[in-house]
This record gives sequence, structure tokens and C-alpha cells, in this order.
Amino acid sequence: MHYICVTCGTQFAASDEPPAHCPVCEDERQYVGWQGQQWTTLERLQQDFHNVIKPVEPDLTGIGTHPSFAIGQRALLVQSPSGNVLWDCVSLLDEPTVAAVRALGGIAAIAISHAHYYAAMVEWAHTFEAPIYIHTDDRQWVMRPDHAVQFWEGETMSLGAGLSLIRCGGHFAGGQVLHWAAGAAGKGVLLTGDILTVVSDRRYVSFMYSYPNLIPLPAVAVRRIAAAVEPYPFDRIYGAWWDRIIASDAKAAVIRSADRYIAAIGE
Repeated sequence: MHYICVTCGTQFAASDEPPAHCPVCEDERQYVGWQGQQWTTLERLQQDFHNVIKPVEPDLTGIGTHPSFAIGQRALLVQSPSGNVLWDCVSLLDEPTVAAVRALGGIAAIAISHAHYYAAMVEWAHTFEAPIYIHTDDRQWVMRPDHAVQFWEGETMSLGAGLSLIRCGGHFAGGQVLHWAAGAAGKGVLLTGDILTVVSDRRYVSFMYSYPNLIPLPAVAVRRIAAAVEPYPFDRIYGAWWDRIIASDAKAAVIRSADRYIAAIGE
């Protein structure tokens, strides 16, 4: 049985009994649920949840679970001439979702911003026969090792057709974002998860070591994130949840957000 942590949504390697601990939740960036460590399975999720699949912009489709499960992020499917890329992941995969994704062209590759959104990535990879690209600095957080997981090194990696992974670090050492050059009608899109998180005032992003536990990042880490994305043109940012979008002038938003953050915390 591949057990899934109820608090973070991570699927674990096969075991006869639920794991004793969830290292992802016990890390100081996350937390063990207020009711204690709890586990579920994909089969149970399929009984009580379903995925909402809807277009976000041309060639970009959101996939999110309803009712909200675990952290509640939604994935994004980028349709590309070189093959579709699933950005981030959710824990639920069922037959209606598989049919809908296949109707959109399937999945050629999966890339995930950081460990909190690994979810059931191996289930998705096996179903669509797609590799998963994760930065090697986050290798320790893969709770279900599998041949589909491909660890990459360095600062950038091309996925073809104007799709580039950028290692930003910060929230996690291997935290990565996806630049989609063709997005926003050719003005460029940055898919960020919460490596750069879109805040409630959608004119800004922010940067944290731990969001639920309110542990900030130091100025040097924020500068590194801003510098990592600076070479890329992008007018729009999609964060980790449905409405967390900076619809335009997103590159300027990153610059002013980094400046504001550093001014607030000091050097």
C-alpha cells in the first residue's frame, strides 16, 4: 500500500502499515496536523474527492482537488509543441482526470516546485509514462523513490519549446520555478508554486522559509531568487492556488516585492 499523508498530501513508498512518521511534516517548514499524524490512500481519496479541471489561459489548464485536500495547491498543465508539461502535482488521480488530461494531449514531463507539492507524482508519472524533473538538492524529500524521478543539477534546465526550469532555492534548497516563454500571448509566464508566492494583494509576491510557521528568509536568499528569474521575460505569475495570479507586469512586481521584503527585515 502506498500511504498518503493527510496533512501534506505526500505519497510514500509501499508498506504494509502506515509509516511511523512523515518527515515532510516533521520538518520545521511544515507541521504535523492538529489531530496528529494521519494517513489515507489513493483509493480512499477517489471515493470522497474529485478533481476540478478548467482552462486558465490558452494552452494552460488547472487541475485542483475538491473538496480541498492537504495543502490545497492546484497543478497546471502546459500544452507545448514538444509535449505537455505538468507543473506541480496533486494527490488525487482518477479515471475522469486521466481521460481529461489525455484529451488535452497527455503529459510528456512533470516538474514540481518543491517537496510540499510532490503529492502522488509517481502515480501520475506511471500513468502517463512521463519523467519527473526535480533538482538534486531536494533529493532527500522524495518519499516514494522511483525510476521516473530524474534529478537535475545546475541552475537551469530546458524542457524544450521555450520551457525552462530555474533553480531559485529559498523555501527549499532545490526550489524551482518554470518559465513558459509562450505564455501570456508571448509575453512570458512564470509558474512559481510558492517559491515566489503570490500574496493576497496581487501586486506583490513574497518569500518564506516556512509559510505555516512564519519563518522568513534572509535578505541574501531573497536577492538570489530575484536574480535567478531576472534574465527571463514574464508578464504574468501563477502561484500555487487558483486565484493567486499576478495578471500583468509581474516582473516589476518581483523586483518591488524583493525590495520591500528586504527593507522590512533589514540586512
